[in-house]
Amino acid sequence: MQITAENLSCERGGRTVFSNQNFSLGSGEFLQLTGPNGSGKSSLLRLLACLSEPSLGKITLANGAPELTLGQQAHYIAHSDASKSALSVNENLIFWRDFLGGGDLTRALDSVNLSPLADYPVALLSAGQKRRLALARLALVSRAIWLLDEPSVGLDEASQKLLVALMSEHFKAGGLIIAATHVPLGVKPHKNLHLGGQA
Repeated sequence: MQITAENLSCERGGRTVFSNQNFSLGSGEFLQLTGPNGSGKSSLLRLLACLSEPSLGKITLANGAPELTLGQQAHYIAHSDASKSALSVNENLIFWRDFLGGGDLTRALDSVNLSPLADYPVALLSAGQKRRLALARLALVSRAIWLLDEPSVGLDEASQKLLVALMSEHFKAGGLIIAATHVPLGVKPHKNLHLGGQA
């Protein structure tokens, strides 16, 4: 599997966020996106997730499922943790399991050390625990492509190690990761893409 971006440009609100970006990423590789606030890291992830369209250029996926878009073959973890506060940790994961097409709840809970809190309402969780719940989707349902937007935000040192373990396991299985981050994630990237722009 390979993702290729050619002459990629993005506009938002009538402003060019970035232009003429090129990269390729193959199975088992990690592309790290860096740059100041407003440089387009999140916008690029949204393009890859097929949530918006580039103003110029194209993104192609080779050796994926031809009947599915890139976004349908990816996990996209954005700034928002995408959880329902009135539901429990387990109920949130059950929703995602059913929505995404099956998965192992126990494995997902264990992967982010949330098993002791499985029956807690999400409203009672800390910010870091909510982030771990969002990351649990990565272990819940298999997707070859992970698109991660500041995945370590809110995580303590122990939780960051859990994220590293998830990423390392994904690489060993031949998965791809594209992650936007302001801080090192504890996994050495195979490739870096720095986006400029105003802070």
